[in-house]
This record gives sequence, C-alpha cells and structure tokens, in this order.
Amino acid sequence: MSKITINDVAAAAGVSVTTVSLVLSGKGRISAATMARVNEVIEQLGFVRNRSATMLRGGESGVIGLIVRDLSQPFYAEMTAGLSEALEKQGKLLFLTQSGAQGQHLHRCFESLVAQGVDGVVLGGGADKASQIVTRAREVNMALVCAARASSLEEVDAIRPDNAQAARLATEYLIRQGHQRIAWLGGHSASLTRAERLGGYCATLLQYGLPFRPEWIIECGNTQKEAADAAVQLFQHHPRLTAVLAYNATTALGCYFGLLRTGRTFARGAVDSYYDQQLALMGFGDEPQAELTDPPLTFVTSSAREIGRVAAERILQRIAQPDAARQNVIMPPQLVIRGSA
Repeated sequence: MSKITINDVAAAAGVSVTTVSLVLSGKGRISAATMARVNEVIEQLGFVRNRSATMLRGGESGVIGLIVRDLSQPFYAEMTAGLSEALEKQGKLLFLTQSGAQGQHLHRCFESLVAQGVDGVVLGGGADKASQIVTRAREVNMALVCAARASSLEEVDAIRPDNAQAARLATEYLIRQGHQRIAWLGGHSASLTRAERLGGYCATLLQYGLPFRPEWIIECGNTQKEAADAAVQLFQHHPRLTAVLAYNATTALGCYFGLLRTGRTFARGAVDSYYDQQLALMGFGDEPQAELTDPPLTFVTSSAREIGRVAAERILQRIAQPDAARQNVIMPPQLVIRGSA
C-alpha cells in the first residue's frame, strides 16, 4: 500500500490541507467538530504523524517561512542572506517561496507555508497586496513580519529602509557638487518605494530653490536595457541636464551604459559648467558591478543584509511574544562613495 499523505486526509475529511495542518499543530481557529472529523479520518486511514508533525503539536517546527516576489532582485537576495544567517545562528531554518513579479501567487505561498507548519512568516515585498494575508495570519495565529523596501501595512511589524531620507541625502550630495539640473530615472508609478524616494528628491530640490520639472521624471522597466534606452531618450530631449538620480542599482547601471551612447562622460568631482558634457549619476541600493564603471558609481544604501538580520530577530520575538506591541523599524541610509559623482 502507498503511504497515506496529508492530502489524502484532507480529501477524505472534506477539508483543506491547511486545515489538516492546523489540526496537527494545534494552531488556528478550528472548530471542535472539524477537529474531531479530521482526527477520526487520521485514525481510519492510518496516517502516521511523523517527527515534523510531532514538533508541530508542540508549536515549534524550527522553520521560518519567507515570501519574496523575485529572489533575483539584489535587495531581496541580500535581505534573504542576512535573514538566513541570523536564523541559522538560532538553530532555525528558512523556507523560501516566491510570489511572482506582480505578487500574483502571494496568497498561495502563504497557505503553503501554513500547511508546512512554519512558526512564522517574513513577508519580503508585495505588502501592497498583503492586507488579506494579515487577516489570514491572525486567523491561524501565525507570526508575521514585513521586511521590504517599503511597507504600507499598519498592523504588523515592519523593517524597512528610510527611502525619503535616502533620496534627500542623494539629492543634497549632488547639489553640493554644483548640480542644478537633476533628473530622475526609473521605477513605476505604482511603486511605493519609488513614491517615497521621489518625495525626498522633490522636497530637496524645492528646499534649495532648484527647478523641478515633471518631464525630468522618467518611468521605465527594471532592466538595464530599458534603463539604457530611457536614458538615451531623456538626454536627447534634455541635453543640458547634468545629473541623474536612478531608482535602483540596476537602473543606475543601465543608465550608465545608455549615456555612454550619447557621448557623455561622467564627472569625477564638482561640475565646472553646463557645456563640458559631464554627467553625475547616482543610484539607490548597491551593486558590486558599480566598481567597474569609470568612475565607480556613487550610491545611497540601507544595508539589505542588516534588514534581514533585524527581521530575523523580530520574527523570533513575535513568535515568543505574540501580543507584544507592533514595531516599525526604519533603517537609516548611508552614502557610499566609490568615486566622485
């Protein structure tokens, strides 16, 4: 006979796999009648409650779930590394899922993690579509923490960078280098991260009495090619711009290669005139390839790896103290100057 699985139990009891998992773990709001029916099916089918199930009954699987949209994004790759390192030091394991570029699989990922019996879930990105996840986490008594580039969730712990301050820091640095015509390149209008950074950029320009023009703010996709094409068009239409603030590290590198096509060189220090064809370029985040540009690109970054470490600490605290007050941890930005912008 084939081994009886949790899926077999769910089908025979007429409930979801998640419900069977919650019965095994003793978590969640499961009615006495449903619990009795599931347990009865377990006995009838001879389902073996293995070591994982035994740990689940004690409420400690030692596993933390993580949901990211796309692990190839540099921020989330670094954040995941920091999260995993910190959890492993505490004897915990990380269970990784990806919800898709648009977060289209977010709910399925969460239910899968619940079914696996994780002790808590870290939501990395996709917070704009996570309101139902917060409600669901409360229903199943699941610890939930958001560790992302931006978060609009008000009901869960959040660890994120200070995007507005990062943009203020970058814009002010360019202004002090003598730049007065500063454009913005990258990101989509629906992005909360972009909105926060744009707010800091615009506020700093206004603070210094510098021109702010909507046509200097360009949206583009998050690939180097799309950024390169957008940069070429930007400077064909506005050749007197002297600086660009790029949405992220990928956009900055794409902008760099695109502007090389236009014959521009990149400033190593303060701008001398509008006619020397030199350009300052800055980005957010960090990218090892930036050391290979000439000059090396300047970035404003909030350590994604450190955000992951803080998220690990917070999810373990939330598991231990589920009724503790919510915390909103904002990580300060840092200017990383490899060359002169």
